[in-house]
This record gives sequence, C-alpha cells and structure tokens, in this order.
Amino acid sequence: MNTSNDPLHGKKLADILDELLDYYGGFEGLSRKIEIRCFCKDPSVKSSLRFLRTTPWAREKVESLYLYVLRQKAKQKP
Repeated sequence: MNTSNDPLHGKKLADILDELLDYYGGFEGLSRKIEIRCFCKDPSVKSSLRFLRTTPWAREKVESLYLYVLRQKAKQKP
C-alpha cells in the first residue's frame, strides 16, 4: 500500500480552510495573512471555497499557509 508523505494528500479544501480559520481566529485574522478579497469583503466559507476552487494561485497561497501552520503546530508539541 502506498502512503503519501504529502500532508495535503487526502485533505479536503474545506477542512484546510476550517483549520486555518480556527488557527487565525476567523476571517479577520486569516485576511491579515492572505489578502484575498473573498477573505476581506463579506467573507463566508461557501464563497471562499468557490473562489479557491476556481483560482489556482489563491489555492496555492492557502495550501502554503496551511503547511506553515502545520509546521508551527509541530514545533509547539513537546
């Protein structure tokens, strides 16, 4: 059986967005990290997911930030 070392493997975009929103305390905190209009102006999970699924550069930014957050969480564990 093949197991992937890629932390994004099998991760749904909705789950990634939820974790980032939780980590940064909502859209206000997340929009300070990634200045994308869907996070700044009338943000909702549904509209953000729609935008991210159709905009590769924005999705890459979100995935990159998610990987950064995973590394930060790993550093915090004893």
